Amino acid sequence: MKKKEKKKTPKESYFSGVKAELKKVKWPTFNEMVKYTVATVIFCIVLALFFQGVDLLASYIKGLF
Repeated sequence: MKKKEKKKTPKESYFSGVKAELKKVKWPTFNEMVKYTVATVIFCIVLALFFQGVDLLASYIKGLF
């Protein structure tokens, strides 16, 4: 005789699906995480300097008129 399977509620089904998908994820190593963090910080600094330069240039041009 087969055991009667309990029907999963939508909430249980959702979380079991999430758990299955998280097992498929390739999590980054520590070295990869450090590399990505450094790259992100450098990118943010470069972007901030770019916008600071654009702001200074706009202020200079506005001051000429």
